[in-house]
Amino acid sequence: MLYREAGQFKTSYIADSQIFPIRQDRIIFTLFMVFAFVGVPLLGSEYWFSAILVPFLVFALAALGLNVLTGYAGQLSLGSAAFMAVGAYAAYNFQLRVDGIPIVATLLLSGGCAALVGVLFGLPSLRIKGFYLAVATLAAQFFVVWALTKFPWFSNNSSSGVISTPKIDFFGIAIDTPVRKYLFVLAVVSVLALVAKNLVRSSTGRAWMAVRDMDVAAEVIGIPLMRTKLTAFAVSSFYCGVAGALYAFCYLGSVEPDGFSLDLSFRILFMIIIGGVGSILGSFLGSAFILLLPIFLDNALPPLAALLHLPFTNATVSHIQMMVFGALIIFFLIAEPHGLARLWQIAKEKLRLWPFPH
Repeated sequence: MLYREAGQFKTSYIADSQIFPIRQDRIIFTLFMVFAFVGVPLLGSEYWFSAILVPFLVFALAALGLNVLTGYAGQLSLGSAAFMAVGAYAAYNFQLRVDGIPIVATLLLSGGCAALVGVLFGLPSLRIKGFYLAVATLAAQFFVVWALTKFPWFSNNSSSGVISTPKIDFFGIAIDTPVRKYLFVLAVVSVLALVAKNLVRSSTGRAWMAVRDMDVAAEVIGIPLMRTKLTAFAVSSFYCGVAGALYAFCYLGSVEPDGFSLDLSFRILFMIIIGGVGSILGSFLGSAFILLLPIFLDNALPPLAALLHLPFTNATVSHIQMMVFGALIIFFLIAEPHGLARLWQIAKEKLRLWPFPH
């Protein structure tokens, strides 16, 4: 079969521990990335870039940040949208008040600001865990929104707290078209996803997983709980902060504090639950499921109703779309509680053994 690693020998530890140890995986991933960077800009429309691909990548990055904290470090958080808000407003102020600052530096600094806030609200994780920690991080959700509304300096003295992001450029190339915004967001997300993949495979990632599995045993073998938990909060918040900056600058262009609501935090949490907790790939699969499936159902159900001559109004089709969406979520969680990433892993294992039974 095509998907077999027979004859692929590893002669060093580095070769055995690479991200894609099977040659076929490396080829498929390379072709996929070439298609994403070259093929999609040639084939996609402005609607696809502005309304589908850019928000998918932004929320995949936010889900990746939450997955680092919840999936790998085992710390439940409900403040992802708040950290996105910190990143969005920090990036806006850096661009507004620091003349000539590069957009890459803006993203790094906005992520750093979100990381500081994340560490601050991660301090309760040193004493509490589980649902109690979720309630503690929920305080960040309300406090950040309140602070951005209460103090007009963050929004440049806007009475409503609404900000309109300025135009940005990347080394002199204006990021002003849907295609350029897509390519810029794709590049940032690709780099950060690669960093996250290597980070969770490092000693830091192993420490996170040890604390997740049993924090008492991890402390006994010498893993510092305080540094490990706060590092997870800092990295997670950094990713959410960068996602918030991209959300404001490359997707909406104008945001308000109430836009980063608790509902947004729950959507990001659902993304990692459906995609796969503790999986880099699961963050992308969960984002695709939550964002792209409703769009597909909205476009597929009306023609299907017309084909079957069903007297459905637009409101009825919308309700059916929500029912189908919810039923699919339940089905996938029953079929595989570990998410879509686990289903993909099982499919690859069966392909490697086909046609023999597994």
